[in-house]
Amino acid sequence: MKDQSGPIPLVILDVQDAIDRPNWDGKNNPDYLLVILRLLNHWRLIGWPVLHVKHDEQTPTSSYYVHGPWNGIKKDVAPIKGETIITKQENCAFIGTELDAILKRMQITRLVLTGVVIHNSMDATVRAGKALGYSIILPSDATTAVPVIGAHGKSWDAITVHELTLAILGDEYADVMSSDEVVAQFTL
Repeated sequence: MKDQSGPIPLVILDVQDAIDRPNWDGKNNPDYLLVILRLLNHWRLIGWPVLHVKHDEQTPTSSYYVHGPWNGIKKDVAPIKGETIITKQENCAFIGTELDAILKRMQITRLVLTGVVIHNSMDATVRAGKALGYSIILPSDATTAVPVIGAHGKSWDAITVHELTLAILGDEYADVMSSDEVVAQFTL
């Protein structure tokens, strides 16, 4: 089935060199970047908008530190001429950024969100986007998770974190589907 609602932007969130630092080790879906690249190439082929959200963390100890060596967008998914780059300083792409204003200027109410990591910036962005009235499509294989250790030492492996977060977001906040389903739905 092809979608007839018009161009829908692809948003790529926090896919920067920082995600390869040791504090992000243990990812459950090591092919997430290839999936995002496939979606990016598809979006460029059909001529739909692509928005890159770049995290510029102000904390010097962060792997995403704005002046750090790992802050750059990964070369594989780097923006090309005409693609919008939005910088953020919070975990949510809607807080303190131009994302909402840009989407409103584009008259967008629906978007596809990819990036890292599902239980951090992706989760915060999905929830805020839903609260702002956006319909968000979340390709499950175009993101990843890392293991989580709770305050009292309990730990959850990355697969569990990924699956649980997608289940929670898919229940109320986003349309969760595979990248294959997204490409099939959005083909001209």
